[in-house]
Amino acid sequence: MSAYVERNLWCETAAESFAGDPLEGDRVADLAIVGGGFTGCSAALHAAEQGVDVRLLEAERVGHGGSGRNVGLVNAGLWMPPDDIGELLGREAGAKLNRALARAPDLVFSLIERHGIDCHAARNGTLHCAHSKKGLRELRSRLAQQLSRDAPVELLDAEHTRARTGTGVFHGALFDERAGTIEPFAYCQGLARAAVEQGARIHESSPVTSISHDGNAWHVQTATGSVTARALLLATNAYHQLDTDTGMAEPVFTPVHFFQFATRPLPPERLESILPGGEGCWDTGTVMSAFRRDHEGRLLVGSLGALDHAGSSVHRGWARKKLAALFPDLKSEPLEYAWHGRIAMTADHLPKIVRLNDNGLMIFGYSGRGIGPGTLFGQTAAEAIATGSEDVLPLAVLDNYSERNTGLRRRFFEAGAVADHAAWMGRHPFV
Repeated sequence: MSAYVERNLWCETAAESFAGDPLEGDRVADLAIVGGGFTGCSAALHAAEQGVDVRLLEAERVGHGGSGRNVGLVNAGLWMPPDDIGELLGREAGAKLNRALARAPDLVFSLIERHGIDCHAARNGTLHCAHSKKGLRELRSRLAQQLSRDAPVELLDAEHTRARTGTGVFHGALFDERAGTIEPFAYCQGLARAAVEQGARIHESSPVTSISHDGNAWHVQTATGSVTARALLLATNAYHQLDTDTGMAEPVFTPVHFFQFATRPLPPERLESILPGGEGCWDTGTVMSAFRRDHEGRLLVGSLGALDHAGSSVHRGWARKKLAALFPDLKSEPLEYAWHGRIAMTADHLPKIVRLNDNGLMIFGYSGRGIGPGTLFGQTAAEAIATGSEDVLPLAVLDNYSERNTGLRRRFFEAGAVADHAAWMGRHPFV
């Protein structure tokens, strides 16, 4: 095991601060939510706004999981192109999900404005960068698909991509003006604060020990209390840790990790040419990488992989070389922060909404696109629970969901990321 000390930039620099008392005693509510990430906090906020009595239980602190470890790109869609979504779900269901995802950034940025969430939101668009000629062909296909849906996207050539990013390593980039960047931990903390202001009650340091349904109500138990509720939303996503021993369904997915490193704040003169427009970026590589700036001028670079095992030294070496390949004059720039988070990757890369007995929903599987979809799914889950209508949900509710070989696939993804990063460094020995 490698020595790994996490320093999460988002947690250490967040302007928003939320604290919720642990659950004490036996409580009654209309809705019990388990999980204090984007989905759970969005659901708590929107349910409370509709007059629903909400209790949210978070095992650690709000934003502890993937929501607080995110890159912070607010995108209008999933990893896969919209046509692929239609092929998987069917024309009508695919169109419904694509329309919902397209408006997710509007929802995120409107919540930030309406509730005064201080998460350094910047709606300057994102750049999907072509790392190769093949990647550029992929972006041309995505462009055509998005334009057919009247999306405000533009394909930049290599020269314009260099001007927008500050690096000449890309063959082009797809610019999406609907998108933007936030500081995700602060956003999640702000959602929780807004939810409490609307009447929701959020309990941190309250790991759930059991969940059961007696035919009339849900019973959610912790070591120090319980919540009895008419409805339940299980929103633990990739950080599900319950051991219910009740036979109740649990989220099934392949755990995949994503790491990030961040520099110290760069001098103003250097920032004039590195992402001068403030866009967030990710590339078309099979083992995807991302880079962006924060509000204080730090440069972040990350990719698939975990930092808590012996082979993670490869990821650390890759991050240093990747930074130098993108921006050669930053070759000696120290990396002051390092952290990673867990992604719930489903086999088809689509989110899942699963029914749990009566008046219970489980949502998971954003496959690395948590901010917009998580906020949207939380909002619609709150509306579905408040109104009793599942028609408002962006996806049909499944009665059950399962996958095989998730442990094997987890090891495959991590080994593949290590091998890819090692191979990349071998091709760039003098960076």
